[in-house]
Amino acid sequence: MAIRLGDIAPDFTADTTEGTISFHDWKAGAWAILFSHPKDFTPVCTTELGYTAKLGAEFAKRNVKVIGLSVDSVEDHDAWASDIEETQGTKVNFPMIGDPDRTVANLYDMIHPNADDTLTVRSVFVIGPDDKVKLTLTYPASTGRNFDEILRVIDSLQLTAEHSLATPVNWTPGDDVIIAPAVSDEEARERFGAFDAPKPYLRYTKAPS
Repeated sequence: MAIRLGDIAPDFTADTTEGTISFHDWKAGAWAILFSHPKDFTPVCTTELGYTAKLGAEFAKRNVKVIGLSVDSVEDHDAWASDIEETQGTKVNFPMIGDPDRTVANLYDMIHPNADDTLTVRSVFVIGPDDKVKLTLTYPASTGRNFDEILRVIDSLQLTAEHSLATPVNWTPGDDVIIAPAVSDEEARERFGAFDAPKPYLRYTKAPS
């Protein structure tokens, strides 16, 4: 069954490169990114995991924990980590789930038979502190993901979770934001101060600091 936005992310216990974890206990009130890659010792996956590791400080700053998965074993993950460090210039600094029996992959519908009936596609799940799914993304095996975009989305998710705001197209932190339609003009002025309204339903304001 597909996992939808707002669903409680399925809990699981699994072996990882940092020991056995229970997922909900492991994330314990933090934001989390659970992402799958098709196969260890493959080129695109090597670049993805290396770049994700380079973003470690950015994720930590946002209280985001990262965990990867493929249907390879923990032993394969450990062996592959040295290749990632050698070619990408950074150590893998997050756990990788070994899922050779596909338990977690099936739980999160990460295997799409029309694409490949044995390997996981490039799935991304962003999960909030309440354990609810806030974002899902699915890429094919041939296309590496943009983890800068995932970081941008987390900035938007965290901002809009705290305030009655939305972020417009191509928004990045520091840009103006949109006041949610459910907020009246009077309430908007009280909460956000001045705003620009080219249309009654389109109201821009400065993002809260």
